[in-house]
Amino acid sequence: MEHPGSQVDRADDLGPVNQTWAIFLISVLGLFLEMLLIRWIGTEVRIFAYLQNTILVVCFLGLGLGCFTSRQPIKLRQMLLPLLILVFLLAVPITKQIFIQISSKLSILGDLVIWDSAFRTSVGQTILDLFLGLGLTYLLMVLILDIFIPIGRILGRLMDDHPHTIWAYSVNVAGSLVGTWIFVLLSFCYQPPVSWFLVFGGLALFFLPKVGRDRLVSLMMMVGIVILAWFAGQEWGALEVVWSPYQKLVVTESAPGEGPVGKYLVTVNNTGYQAMLNLSPAHIRANPQLFPQEMNGYSQYDIPVLLHPHPQKMLIVGAGSGNDASGGLRHGVKEIQAVEIDPAIIRLGQRYHPERPYSSNALKMINDDARSFFATSTEKYDVISFGLLDSHTTTAMTNARLDHYVYTRESITRAKSLLGAGGIMVLSFEAQKPFIADRMARVLREVFGAKPLTFRIPGTNYGWGGTMFVAGDLEAAQKQILKDPKLNDIISRWQKNYPVPLTYTTKVAADDWPYIYLMTPNIPILYYLLAGLMVLLFLHCRWKLKIGGVIKGWNQSDWHFFFLGAAFLLLEVQNISKAAVVFGNTWDVNAVIVSGVLAMILLANLIAHKFPRIPLGMVYSVLCGICLLLYFIDLSRFAFLPYASKVIAVGGLTTLPMLFSGIVFIRSFAAVSGKDKALGANLIGALVGALLQSVTFVTGIKALLLMVAGLYFLSMLTRPREVEQEKQFHEAIA
Repeated sequence: MEHPGSQVDRADDLGPVNQTWAIFLISVLGLFLEMLLIRWIGTEVRIFAYLQNTILVVCFLGLGLGCFTSRQPIKLRQMLLPLLILVFLLAVPITKQIFIQISSKLSILGDLVIWDSAFRTSVGQTILDLFLGLGLTYLLMVLILDIFIPIGRILGRLMDDHPHTIWAYSVNVAGSLVGTWIFVLLSFCYQPPVSWFLVFGGLALFFLPKVGRDRLVSLMMMVGIVILAWFAGQEWGALEVVWSPYQKLVVTESAPGEGPVGKYLVTVNNTGYQAMLNLSPAHIRANPQLFPQEMNGYSQYDIPVLLHPHPQKMLIVGAGSGNDASGGLRHGVKEIQAVEIDPAIIRLGQRYHPERPYSSNALKMINDDARSFFATSTEKYDVISFGLLDSHTTTAMTNARLDHYVYTRESITRAKSLLGAGGIMVLSFEAQKPFIADRMARVLREVFGAKPLTFRIPGTNYGWGGTMFVAGDLEAAQKQILKDPKLNDIISRWQKNYPVPLTYTTKVAADDWPYIYLMTPNIPILYYLLAGLMVLLFLHCRWKLKIGGVIKGWNQSDWHFFFLGAAFLLLEVQNISKAAVVFGNTWDVNAVIVSGVLAMILLANLIAHKFPRIPLGMVYSVLCGICLLLYFIDLSRFAFLPYASKVIAVGGLTTLPMLFSGIVFIRSFAAVSGKDKALGANLIGALVGALLQSVTFVTGIKALLLMVAGLYFLSMLTRPREVEQEKQFHEAIA
């Protein structure tokens, strides 16, 4: 049904004539494309795997500005042209390499540690690289913004013109839910970018111009995007390319200079990650020119079991493609449990690892997050070995990387409880900076009550190397070392030649502050620079779109929706962070939490429709009260419950505020006259909320709940109180 007071301008590309169907489709397309770009750009331009909020914030800005300008002309090619340029830049090898270099250029500041960070000795070169990196980042931002402005225009106009607000908003939320799960299912099926863009093209078809030259041009652009996406997903010379739910994995045959000599090398998001090593005694004896014989049987993968007198049962977390498991099997460990978060890496290890560790009857493979496994396991182990569990990516919408919660005080304490009598815990980590090694050593000292045995292993053909920390029954471990003169000599030589300076003063990571790659609680300089680019981008849009008064002209109602958007985004971030502690940092947890949030919004819409006279003062009181209550609840205590029970308990507690905030939003949204402007203010608020979450680097994650309560209080103060608005709401739902 069309809005009786407004005719849809069919000169614009607004999709199907049925407005409800059009709202659903544009919501699916918008959310799907948002997830696609966050995942894809974070894969190819690796630093955005650590700064995913950058892409998220630009998407919100584009959608918000699109809503504010929803009465301007809307053409599909306005979205397709910048997307075509973006895909072209990441498909052509020369330009792709230029954009890949953004990671090294932005990492030279050093306060945001990423794998294989760049270092410069010249101040001039540092400044030049930084400006080049920021310039290329700004170009990416402009393209992404231009992609989402037309989507925001379509959504804003359709929502403003629809006669039934609650129904239209419910359809919008349902479309977002469907868009989320389409991308989740594609990730689950290991689909490459060309599949993502085929789905995008199928959704975009509904918004093609109906006739004429514009339709042909748009179709040609869509075909070009899909073809270029196929090229963008190729890695020439690779044996296999796998797009797992977490990252892009590329298997190649090892070449000289790429790390330890192994038959196969696995790269993740365009950087070296794992070499599948054949360290069997027969292979080493057959290749003396590659493997010094004095190290035979004493690699970093052998040492963990050598430190225990009778290792019968071993747990490996961060098992990767199988090097650690091979070490345990070579020394006759009867039972090994290997935990790896990425199922694709497990499969690659099963297919390619030369020692075939994952085919052994002595080994049990477990696809899970290490933290989740610690919480649910009830077994005892002689040796617990942390593999090189360095993260190359992060979870969507949060500042936490995949490995952050594995190395917190709470996690190490739980892992310690799984050690049997006389058990040994060995933690290996590529500590790129001294404070990271100091943080690891300090948390082990606090948990085990003694300084860990520490030594740095150099990179050789026996392995990538890294810093090894040994805790647990250190007396038994020292006896094992002294019993083996060769082992004692190797470790003593490493400690002398590669000293690891430890002060035990670095702040320990905790569940509330899990940032193992930050030296102290502070917001990295790079975040300020990116915020500056965001301001520059906004000023550019004010001039380009001629919206100089977009915020200056806001009224009380606009600020009301702004604060609701900021609070909502921060609350969603808090939910995902807390869920990671309880369920693990697996990719599907994020999708489930986001889906739970959207489902709670739909329930809020239903309640608002059925019970339109619920006092909003009471709703606000319950909303802020729940946020404050959650501040004092330690959700990690639910981690030991059966999975179904903790889903109900944790999912219910974390998403309950969304129910009440949803009631507030829909009551206000149904009554407001300019719904496109209100939606735009809400999205701009979400953008600010995404920026605000960086304060957790200083305050800790739990403090978000206090900020959320404060933002909801501000939304209450700015909500128009006129009787006329309540009258409009009741008329809207009649």
